[in-house]
Amino acid sequence: MSTEPAIRDSIDTAAEAVGSVWPLHSFVTANPLAGFEDRPFHEAVADAERTLGGDGYPSADVFRRAWEDGRIDDDVLRAELAAHGYDADPAATLERMERADADAPNETTADDRVDAVLTKWLSVFLDEGRAKWPMPDRDRGFYAAFRSVARYDGEIPDAEAVAALPDDPVDAIRDRLDEYPVGRWQDVFEFHLTALPGWTGLLKRRAEADGAWQSAYPITLPGYLAVRLTLADLFDAPLVPDEAPDDGDGAADTTGDDVPLAEVWLTAWEATYRSELVDPLTDASEAAADADDDGRPDAQLVFCIDTRSEVIRRHVERAGDYETHGYAGFFGIPMRYEGYDADVSVDACPPIVDAQHRIADRPPADPDGDRGTHDRWHAVREAGASVVERLGANAATAFSFVESAGVGYGSALAARTLVPERVGGLLDAVGRRVPDAHEFCEPTVEYNPDSVNDLREGLTLDERVEYAATAFELMGWERFGRVVAFVGHASHTTNNPFDSSLDCGACAGNPGGPNARVLARICNDEAVRAALRERGVDVPDDTVFVAGEHDTTTDGIELYDGDVPESHAADLERLRADLETARAGAAAERVDEDDPDAAVRETERRAADWAETRPEWGLAGNAGFVVGPRALTDGLDLDGRAFLHSYDWTTDPDGDALEAIVTGPMVVTQWINAQYYFATVDNPVYGSGSKVTHNPVGNVGVYQGNGGDLMTGLPLQSVMSAADEPYHQPVRLSTVIHAPVERVTQVLADHDAVTGLLDGGWLSVTVVDPEQDHRAFHYAGDLEWTPASERTAETAPRRVAPTTRS
Repeated sequence: MSTEPAIRDSIDTAAEAVGSVWPLHSFVTANPLAGFEDRPFHEAVADAERTLGGDGYPSADVFRRAWEDGRIDDDVLRAELAAHGYDADPAATLERMERADADAPNETTADDRVDAVLTKWLSVFLDEGRAKWPMPDRDRGFYAAFRSVARYDGEIPDAEAVAALPDDPVDAIRDRLDEYPVGRWQDVFEFHLTALPGWTGLLKRRAEADGAWQSAYPITLPGYLAVRLTLADLFDAPLVPDEAPDDGDGAADTTGDDVPLAEVWLTAWEATYRSELVDPLTDASEAAADADDDGRPDAQLVFCIDTRSEVIRRHVERAGDYETHGYAGFFGIPMRYEGYDADVSVDACPPIVDAQHRIADRPPADPDGDRGTHDRWHAVREAGASVVERLGANAATAFSFVESAGVGYGSALAARTLVPERVGGLLDAVGRRVPDAHEFCEPTVEYNPDSVNDLREGLTLDERVEYAATAFELMGWERFGRVVAFVGHASHTTNNPFDSSLDCGACAGNPGGPNARVLARICNDEAVRAALRERGVDVPDDTVFVAGEHDTTTDGIELYDGDVPESHAADLERLRADLETARAGAAAERVDEDDPDAAVRETERRAADWAETRPEWGLAGNAGFVVGPRALTDGLDLDGRAFLHSYDWTTDPDGDALEAIVTGPMVVTQWINAQYYFATVDNPVYGSGSKVTHNPVGNVGVYQGNGGDLMTGLPLQSVMSAADEPYHQPVRLSTVIHAPVERVTQVLADHDAVTGLLDGGWLSVTVVDPEQDHRAFHYAGDLEWTPASERTAETAPRRVAPTTRS
């Protein structure tokens, strides 16, 4: 009987221990422990420590500073410790954790020589266009190419054994498994797949996506394992991990209820933050219920739910009679986007959503005007870059080129280093003279039945109507201003391999402006508006939709005019002026500068400085997700720590909109939160170390130094103020939903995967119920709730069932 199905099934199961890793150019924040989310959090971090070698909790020193700074309430902490059978003296438990940290083993999980040889071949095979001399035979796949070329690798002890490998990688794997029963196969595969989780996660994602690079140069998990197991055999490295010795101290960090001490501290930290978040929201809920409608705003701006939008939204609302809303930054359009002069197309939608439509920027047929100017500048720039690249890389010309261009290069380098803001200003001035593609291109929104591609081009009228209606229904809109702006976001940095991590996560690490342009164009379509009216969404005739993009590094907001009529020119002019005022205020807050003009200059310097390791903090600090109307958070300074999604329970009687938010954006924000959490608690394993020593490889990732595993998470500078001082507070996500408890319960009951995350402690949910005197209820597990004000750790929580209504 063939053993191939058993081998492949064992590989697939073992691969669940490694999360997918996206290429560097489209870095997506994701939970590095995604493969462990089917179990309680404390079990998951223990299993991940065994397989991946990473710590899953903050250190005792981090807890101590949070406690001393008041971020962990002393009463809450003592109550939590006592409830779980620990010494109620926080100082004593800290000493216990410190001893455990000092005794933690530091072991390697795979032979260094195997890793060194394997990563060398992975880097050349998985290269995405950076290498000048590509690896031969890549079109045959990784396993076949390795067999063909690696026989010439002098670092491999028996290169002839590589050439003698069987044609089928599964056969090669079977040969290595002779000594092990079927029941151990999964252990073998998990051990080797987790030895280099960065590379494994990348090839896993590449195989799942099946994009252009994978189609041209395929790599599979069986092919990868066949090579790795062969090298392990040749280097006499272990095929399975040694059994961990029983040191008799397994209960040192737990009590009878098996809750680790660090988990108790973490829970107290999260409860302290959650109380600070929920208490003002319950007060605001009651006030909002009694508030009168203020009338039609001058403009409404829809930002991404991103935590950085919370800051700019406050300043926009202060600048004028404006209303802001939060919506997932891909604006509900699951599209693959191809820019006018882009080399590749990108999926501009969340990782949990498959792209459904191909949208391209199409220029007018007339080559003159803005398009002609853009094309001429673009051609000159591309030609110059190509010449410099060829001269610098060509062995025959490199030395003469450097000798003749050295003075000019040196001056340019000195200027960019010493006065980066002036260089950046000069480049911006040149850029302003060159029209951007969006000034003369239009996105291909209309459905094109004749388009032949892997995805159909454009959207049908029914689809356009559905995307527009969904946006307004999810946000609970019942009125429209004269101007409605959909504002995507992007980052602006220089010399930053992780720049995509600062762009829109909902757009898979890409700018959100293109998605905003698509939705604005859809909503300006008269046929769409007519269909919306039939669905009860009445958009006034004088409402104009525009798109824009928020630069999260400088807080500048660019609005795209599109086809704005002259009747609204003054509205846009006033809005632009007020957005500049909002920018200055937000910049001053973010860089802690009293002078707004100086703050703006500082943000521009950070964006232009190629030596700046912290151009912005990104989503560092994220801890909360608020789902509700703006009236709930209006006037509150949430310190850029909360995702904000607009939602009005009164316009969602069936709970469909709430279901979409809970199963979509809430899951994505939990991924983001987990990425920041784990990159903070163990940056060498779950992050990517210091940017200073990053070495980009193949346009797919970064090394630390000159080889090894791909770094899978955020750089140290994105989460730490210093090497041992976190800037990001490592707590799990606290979600607050403004809706009846019964409605939230029903949504959770219909989605086991989401309920499993809650029951497992990966995030928490608190409901502020407007139908129960605006009281807050905390999810207590098993679809039950306990009043938040009564939930203390000293006694078992009193769970309350949701109120039954006729």
